[in-house]
Amino acid sequence: MNGKGSLSEHEGEAKKPLWQRLGWLVVIWSGSVLVLFVFAMLLRMFMTAAGMKTH
Repeated sequence: MNGKGSLSEHEGEAKKPLWQRLGWLVVIWSGSVLVLFVFAMLLRMFMTAAGMKTH
């Protein structure tokens, strides 16, 4: 066809070891939790600065 090969040929090449795939999963999950934490703390800081109390 266009010389790119079939999908089944690329599936074997793209298969990474389990530890590497799980490592990326942990890195991405940890990064998203960290970003959410930073956003929540910034939001809390701005709300406190605007005079809103948590109690």
